[in-house]
Amino acid sequence: MTGIAHGTRITDVRTVGVPVSDQDRALDFYVGTLGFATTIDGSFGDGGRWIEVAPPGATTTVALVAAGGQGRAGVDTGIRFTTADAAADHAALLAAGVDADPEILRFPGVPPMFTFRDPDGNQLYVVEQIE
Repeated sequence: MTGIAHGTRITDVRTVGVPVSDQDRALDFYVGTLGFATTIDGSFGDGGRWIEVAPPGATTTVALVAAGGQGRAGVDTGIRFTTADAAADHAALLAAGVDADPEILRFPGVPPMFTFRDPDGNQLYVVEQIE
């Protein structure tokens, strides 16, 4: 292996991408339903649009990437969001009509968590922060 002898200078995760079929619908869900803030909404290239959203105070953003060449929508994103109260967020998302699993998972030694899906069926997770 050639190149960097002792690793990289990477210090953080800036953005994770979620493929969506309709960026406006996705933006409405992530901002209007989840309460995220839009951090970037701009054009690039030949008619492309770059959108990033994030929970208030977060350093990592979620890019709502137009599905197609970048991949298909409706995937298990592997993204885990943190919360202070998984039960309250679970109830709020269900009340808002979000496609969330019916129960919160609770296992010994593991924080409470649940799975939900955005309008494209992309699977996301909410995990309670353990102090």
